[in-house]
Amino acid sequence: MSVAVSAIVDEVWGNCVKMTNGLVELLVTVDFGPRVIKANLVGKENMFYEDIAKTPLGDKLDVFEGQTACYGGHRLWISPEILPRCYYPDNYPVTWKQEDEHTVIFEAPVEKINNIQKSIRISMIDEEPAAQLEHIVKNVGMWEIEFAHWCITMTVAGGKEIIPMPKNKAGLLPNRVIALWDYGDMNDERVYWGKDYITVTNIPGKSNPFKLGLNNEAGWGAVFNNGQLFIKYFDPTDGFYPDNGCTYETYTNGVMTECETLSQVWQLEPGEEESFFEEWEFYAENEVPSNDEAEISRIMNKYLGE
Repeated sequence: MSVAVSAIVDEVWGNCVKMTNGLVELLVTVDFGPRVIKANLVGKENMFYEDIAKTPLGDKLDVFEGQTACYGGHRLWISPEILPRCYYPDNYPVTWKQEDEHTVIFEAPVEKINNIQKSIRISMIDEEPAAQLEHIVKNVGMWEIEFAHWCITMTVAGGKEIIPMPKNKAGLLPNRVIALWDYGDMNDERVYWGKDYITVTNIPGKSNPFKLGLNNEAGWGAVFNNGQLFIKYFDPTDGFYPDNGCTYETYTNGVMTECETLSQVWQLEPGEEESFFEEWEFYAENEVPSNDEAEISRIMNKYLGE
């Protein structure tokens, strides 16, 4: 089946664009965002978290024209996480254009104070349960800016995330960097620290937050939930990365788990833009691995690299 693109009105999210290749379907908001608010295999439940209440993130962030809301789904921010810069609200209408049979670009309006413009170009692949996303940040101001792409995918509660550990041999030197945030405990029951993998199991209702980051050199992270496996791939190229060298981060609380990829830090001159790419794959998979690393490898190796 070829890719079908249609404008629809969602009862919760208003004007949206639906993209499907018959295997995977995506729903992208255009009244605000852009957010990929739904993503799943056709006929399956949404893998992404939706904040139907559109919860404001707090008065301390209300420094722009309107308050930043949660919404959910997948979004493009900029790192490092500095208040208020990266919390610019995406409450405004998005322009979109179908570039060819497989590809749609979604462009947010210019962030007036930050002087940047964000876009997401989404391409679906014929006869594969996959999509490719290009995250674009353009400097529309008069001065050089420094930032990293920060691509955040909020997955729905109850899932289990798999994060590969770095495996390069460094001899007597360390080969991995783990970053932790001050609100988290290393003995959190939701987190398993293994030799080859870290796993993060979302426990609905366990509201205390936990976040970690690492130099994910394998270039993927995965979530099992709702009878599906979601894998997001990215390219951790050589370069300087934010948050003490993190290419991948995750955050969990009682309602969702975030899978976050980061680009290297860019210095953009006025008028310049940079892109960061992800590839998403979806598979029907009812077997959720335990924390046994041989079991994790057995299941993941069925899909990795396909």
